[in-house]
Amino acid sequence: MARRLQLRLLTWDVKDTLLRPRQPMGEEYATKARAHGLEVEAAALEQAFWQVYRAQSLSFPNYGLSHGLTSRQWWLDVVLQTFHRAGVQDARAVAPIADQLYKDFSNPCTWQVLQGAEATLRECQKRGLRLAVVSNFDRRLEGILVGLGLREHFEFVLTSEAAGWPKPDPRIFREALRLAQVEPAAAAHVGDSYPLDYKGARAIGMHSFLVAGPEPLDPEVKDSIPQEHILPSLPHLLPALDHLESSPPQL
Repeated sequence: MARRLQLRLLTWDVKDTLLRPRQPMGEEYATKARAHGLEVEAAALEQAFWQVYRAQSLSFPNYGLSHGLTSRQWWLDVVLQTFHRAGVQDARAVAPIADQLYKDFSNPCTWQVLQGAEATLRECQKRGLRLAVVSNFDRRLEGILVGLGLREHFEFVLTSEAAGWPKPDPRIFREALRLAQVEPAAAAHVGDSYPLDYKGARAIGMHSFLVAGPEPLDPEVKDSIPQEHILPSLPHLLPALDHLESSPPQL
C-alpha cells in the first residue's frame, strides 16, 4: 500500500494572500496629501507608485539592506519619488506626508483581512497543521498581524527583512524549515505570486498552492500548474489539502 503523505507545516505569504490595504495606494496617498494641503490626483499617484515601487525593488532589493538602507528609509524614498513622478517637486512638502504614510501602514486599521482567511487558518490548525509566515514584508508585519488578530495562528513570522533574503531566494524557505524542524516534503507554502511563492517553494522541494483570486491567471502560468494547486479563494485550500494528502508521495 502506498504511504499517505502527511503535511506538518504550512507557510503563508501575507500581502494579497491573507490581507491587503483597505484603499488602493493612490487613494491612500492622495488622502494623506490632502490632509497636508496638497492636491494630487489619486490616479496619477497610483500609476507613479507602482512605477517607483518596481524600480526601487530592482535597484535596492529587499529594502536596500545590502546597500546600508533601513526599510523605513527605503519606503520614505518610495513615497518621495512617487509624489515627484506625480508632479510634486517640493520634497520638503512631501517629507511629512511620507512620515505619516509610513506610520499609517504600520497601523492594522490601514489593512483588511481577506474573506475566508481567518476561518481557513483556524481550520488548518484544527487539522493539526503547524502554521508560519514567510513574507517579503518589513519589520512592521508582526505588529500588523497582532492588531488584526492573526498573529496567534502562527508559530513564527519570518520576513525578508529579518531573514536577509527575499522570496524566491531558497534561503528564506530553508530558514523557515530550519525554524520549524520540518523536511521540505512535509511542508507546503501558500501565496499569490507564481514566481515568488509557488515556484520559490517548489524549488527546494516543498509543496505549494497558488492563490489566484478573482482575476484570470496568465495562460502560461495556468498551463504550468496542476489545477488542484490553484486556489480561486482561500477556502479552496482545504479540499486541495485533502487531495494532496490522499495522493501517493512523489519521488
